[in-house]
Amino acid sequence: MKIIVLNCGSSSIKYQLYDMPSSEVIAKGLVEKIGLKGSAIKHWRNDGLEKKLEGEILDHQQGIEYLLGVLISKQYGSLKNLEELSAVGHRVVHAAEEYSGSVLITKDVIKALERSTELAPLHNPPNLKGIYAMTQLLPDVPQVGVFDTAFHQTMPEHVYLYGIPYVLYEKYKVRRYGFHGTSHKYVSARACEILGVDINKQKIITCHLGNGSSVAAIKNGKSYDTSMGMTPTEGLIMGTRTGDIDPGTLLFIAEKEKTSINYTRILINKFSGMLGISGISSDMRDIEKAAEEGNHRAKIALEMYAYRVKKYIGAYAAGMEGLDILVFTGGIGENDTETRKRILSGLEFLGIKTDKEKMEWRGKEMILSTGDSKVKVLVVPTQEELMIAKDTYEIVTQKN
Repeated sequence: MKIIVLNCGSSSIKYQLYDMPSSEVIAKGLVEKIGLKGSAIKHWRNDGLEKKLEGEILDHQQGIEYLLGVLISKQYGSLKNLEELSAVGHRVVHAAEEYSGSVLITKDVIKALERSTELAPLHNPPNLKGIYAMTQLLPDVPQVGVFDTAFHQTMPEHVYLYGIPYVLYEKYKVRRYGFHGTSHKYVSARACEILGVDINKQKIITCHLGNGSSVAAIKNGKSYDTSMGMTPTEGLIMGTRTGDIDPGTLLFIAEKEKTSINYTRILINKFSGMLGISGISSDMRDIEKAAEEGNHRAKIALEMYAYRVKKYIGAYAAGMEGLDILVFTGGIGENDTETRKRILSGLEFLGIKTDKEKMEWRGKEMILSTGDSKVKVLVVPTQEELMIAKDTYEIVTQKN
């Protein structure tokens, strides 16, 4: 069964074509700079072919038309025709409290996603554009929505509620939702497979560290707590997002700067975090280079980042009353050895012992801890697209 997975951003579409249930990636690529100058498709095929195809791509529907054309082309394609496609899996960021798992996309599901747009104004609209486009282009092909928030729907009420009047939760569903759920679910399960242990008997902390970052506490196979909140702004310091901040600070800034709500939204999402602190970049590699050259703000930014992650690890170990497994994933978690060292330094009191040689490894599945370490520490590269493909396959085959 051929399943295509789409992850639609504001000006991009990531795609992967799978053969299920074998989970083989047949082709993958990126449609970039949609609606902008220099739009193109970067396409890869499993026989090693790589190609960049440039051309004007005005909107998401045109981008999807373009990538489907590439997939069935004689020169670059992997499909004889579009009838070979059995299903489409979509990454969707927010579904509020509407869904606790992946679902077959129907008119009612689309309406629920539209209602949730105000909770994820940067993410749900492009996600919906992908769904609209596929509905228009391939109306008979089933589509499945896999939600970033779904895995965290098991958080208990005392964890997900905020300390605001309860009526605001009842009226507007103001609460912690959490994100990166597909990633946290995958790497926690995969870590247990690697270690040969039952996930339903483990206390796990997963650190998804990238330009967007979050930590999750997973107790007996279910999400117990996570650092991102009602929006992806809460929690860790990120590439351009503030992370945790005293809300009174935002009121103070707004009053002093005489700014609008929209300006504040842009400030906390686009100009803060590692970029705002360092004044250099949102990319950890650039900041680390500057720190090595003696830049004070770069050094402080790196210390702040590691401290926040470390603080959440300690908090979640306390919340779960123990810790068995600690997992790093995401671009930084998988590849940035110096950041991992800064985070793990001082956590020996939890029973963590790491192998110095393995701590230098990057970009692959590996156990960083020693054999006698009470807490097992691993790197597990995330495979969110694979999880979406698996959920899509299960839902579509059940439907049939």
